[in-house]
Amino acid sequence: MQTETAFAKAIATKYPEQVAIAIARDSGGKYNPITLGWVMQTSGTPPMMAISVGKTRYSLPTIRTAGEFVIAFPSGLQEEETMLFGTKSGRDTDKLAEAGTKTQPASKIDGVLLQDAVANFECRLAAELETGDHVILVGQVVCSHVNENQGRIQA
Repeated sequence: MQTETAFAKAIATKYPEQVAIAIARDSGGKYNPITLGWVMQTSGTPPMMAISVGKTRYSLPTIRTAGEFVIAFPSGLQEEETMLFGTKSGRDTDKLAEAGTKTQPASKIDGVLLQDAVANFECRLAAELETGDHVILVGQVVCSHVNENQGRIQA
């Protein structure tokens, strides 16, 4: 039997969930990663994905200004990096350098891929939708990469 409860209590039942890392280049030339819990595929043709970023996060204007970003699904090797990317701000921290993250250049956009991630998706910003305290950013996937030697993590 279902009983009424607060939204926060009900939504907490979905955890653990898949997490992703979005990376975009800021105006100073630094690639800034952010850990996100809200990510999804929105279209198969053309391939599109969406992320939800808090309005107060440094990554939101970074992605908007860059107009492109990478979505990476971290592997089990990246648990500490994933935590750091979600708890520190790129405003005052070079998170990739601090974590010692292995990257490689993206193929189609000005971005970096996370070498140890399960998969990386290069995206061009296609649309956005403001939703309360977050903004949904939709990216058209222009190139996909996979590391078949890694398994993903959930948080």
